[in-house]
Amino acid sequence: MEQEILTFTDVKLTYHTRRGETTAAEGLNFSVNAGEFVAIIGPSGCGKTTLLSLAAGLLKPSAGVIKSHGSFGYMLQKDQLFQWRTIEKNIFLPLEIKKLNTPEHRERARNLAEKYGLKDFLQSYPSQLSGGMRQRAALIRTLATNPDILLLDEPFSALDYQTRLNVCEDVSAIIRSEGKTALLITHDISEAISLADRVLVLSQRPAHVAYSHELDFGEVKNPLKRREMPQFSEWFEILWRELNG
Repeated sequence: MEQEILTFTDVKLTYHTRRGETTAAEGLNFSVNAGEFVAIIGPSGCGKTTLLSLAAGLLKPSAGVIKSHGSFGYMLQKDQLFQWRTIEKNIFLPLEIKKLNTPEHRERARNLAEKYGLKDFLQSYPSQLSGGMRQRAALIRTLATNPDILLLDEPFSALDYQTRLNVCEDVSAIIRSEGKTALLITHDISEAISLADRVLVLSQRPAHVAYSHELDFGEVKNPLKRREMPQFSEWFEILWRELNG
């Protein structure tokens, strides 16, 4: 039986400003199972990033219930690496913040970095790395505290197209190899299809889940291989229609 690790039930979020109130989400219902990779797409301005803030507890819902079973790691649009710290010290930063900066935790983080291609760059500075390598370092930093759920906020949007394809493949392989649950926000339909087990399509604001699709790629998890399969274009047409209908 699949275990639900994150659940939104009838969630509503209303912002209050001097000009009045704005309902960003209403009747928002979905769940994410342990080990699942879920992508969320939706019209511009519908509140996709707001959804991640709700999941992480950075925002409290105005109504409804959000339940999570585990800790969160948050990966942003830009790598946000500190230029004056080495890659190793950037990766250790969450350990310092969460008071987990022990030899055991540092060793685990260092092993992750070495396992996923950063062994020769640990003493380098961010300015010495390519955009793709910096984003890989940002993911290892996110994994350093061993979170149960990864929240990915358009983590490839700052990269050029070719780099995005390569980094998508890297990030997918790392997340699946580590057995992590992932919730990805993206505006890129192709990215959602190539990475996710399931795609949720949000409505215009106030956001709710208008469509939910289980993707039928079988055991194929590699993003580049998925792009070569016949059902890739079929899913693209379906999701494009739902977003623009």
